[in-house]
Amino acid sequence: MAHYAVRESPPLRGEIPIGTSKNAVLPIMCGALLTGDDVRIEKPPQLTDVTTLTSLLRACGCRTHQEEDALVLRAQALCNPQDDADVRRMRASVLVLGPLLARLGEARIPLPGGCAIGQRPIDQHLKGMSALGARVSFDHGGVTLTGRLRGAVIYLDMPSVGATENLMMAATLAEGVTRIENAAKEPEIVDLSAFLCSMGARISGAGTSTVTVEGVPVLHGTSWLPIADRIEAGTMACACALTGGELLLRGARAEHLRSLLFKLSEAGVHIQDAPGGLRVLGRAKQPFEIRTMVYPGFPTDLQAPMMAVACRTPGTSVFLETIFENRFMHAAELARLGAHIRVENRVAVVEGTPFLTGARVTATDLRAGAALILAGLCAEGETTVCDEGGHIARGYAGIEEKLRAVGGRVERVEEP
Repeated sequence: MAHYAVRESPPLRGEIPIGTSKNAVLPIMCGALLTGDDVRIEKPPQLTDVTTLTSLLRACGCRTHQEEDALVLRAQALCNPQDDADVRRMRASVLVLGPLLARLGEARIPLPGGCAIGQRPIDQHLKGMSALGARVSFDHGGVTLTGRLRGAVIYLDMPSVGATENLMMAATLAEGVTRIENAAKEPEIVDLSAFLCSMGARISGAGTSTVTVEGVPVLHGTSWLPIADRIEAGTMACACALTGGELLLRGARAEHLRSLLFKLSEAGVHIQDAPGGLRVLGRAKQPFEIRTMVYPGFPTDLQAPMMAVACRTPGTSVFLETIFENRFMHAAELARLGAHIRVENRVAVVEGTPFLTGARVTATDLRAGAALILAGLCAEGETTVCDEGGHIARGYAGIEEKLRAVGGRVERVEEP
């Protein structure tokens, strides 16, 4: 177990390197199961989710090893995992379904876990696989899919990122042409598509609402550098908005963060494109309204960091969470620091206050933990962010080191 000791910090100044995207790397790792050749993933982030998924891929018969700053995967002798533990620990484990089914004609996993932020059913994954010709059955808390895949037209009831990724991977080796309608448009979808195409897949339309996949008989190995993590970049931009100062977010791409950057600009934070990254200057001064939506709308993963910003921004800010029904759990923890927040159903109203006071708080999920660290940077005294579930390290590699490098007073402390 770890906790983070955070003290009131001066305005943050300097450069923060943004790592490769967790939400891009995880599906790309699963995509490596689609070939028996070597797949080299450059600069994977040092996150517990990556470690957990690596363990799961080994359970699927995939050999893995490190080569300098790259992760090399070889899934020559593929099989279904026998141990349920790793699958249940993370949501992204469901993404092995498509590759396993496409390669083996059969896939079985227990229903996956992850952060407790609300219902995250996999019905869209299963509906799509069924349309591709898979037979779906449930037993003892798990799901089994069998059958030879053939191209089909699939309409997603909602633009699920995971379902779009899973179906896109399965369709690469299906016979015929698959069209996924109402597909998710996230940058991670585009990156996965480009990665698969580098393996010999034929995919068009990624980043739009209709993705077309022409199945091929076999895919080959590749080397790939995933995109930078837009959520980490957005979190660090929020850190600047809370404390003031000036940060260069090395590797961040403005086109992946438009909705956040518009809101920060409305709040009075200055945003500038810079060679090789994004420059953020100043502190938030005006209140704002946030409505989380699917991409390119405001990302639910940045709602908690922006709520931390709102706690110190003069005026009344309003948040409407439309993606997950339990994603305001951090509001009660921010209130322990002196924040003025009222929550009713999916709406949170935040009255900015000039003072927050350090206290002991709990990271209820991954993004909530980051938000509490940010709030602690501008709270009087010391804030202890308890992270018994290890949430923060699932999505932020060395967040304390990166903040310290630009003036943040943050320490990670291991406890028995």
